[in-house]
Amino acid sequence: MPFALALTVILGLLAIFQLALALGAPWGRFAWGGQHRVLPTRLRIGSLVAIVIYAAVVVIAYDRLGAIDVFPEGFSIVAMWVVVAYFALGIVMNALSRSKPERYAMVPISIVLAILSFLIALGYGSLAMAA
Repeated sequence: MPFALALTVILGLLAIFQLALALGAPWGRFAWGGQHRVLPTRLRIGSLVAIVIYAAVVVIAYDRLGAIDVFPEGFSIVAMWVVVAYFALGIVMNALSRSKPERYAMVPISIVLAILSFLIALGYGSLAMAA
């Protein structure tokens, strides 16, 4: 399950970043369009929501691979493809950002997340494949 582990590590680091933003860290130029040094309240709430989304993605990924059994199999397969689309959209959105720091930092991260999600959606690294 190296793909799921890599996804978990990257999303864990992004969750720490988003938590720091929500708590007022002056890193806003790397997120949410890069228009604010310190995020306003609505974007801080958005950062907290992002953390919840990251956690849900990790659960879906591990469920898809058979490491945990939380959802029906059909749901986790479809949900993982939704995750792929989410991260693919993230590539586009980050590439369109007016903030150079956000583009340079987040586009490569989004590409890696999209690739990892794609491989997981295909079932690579699943326990069924290992058996």
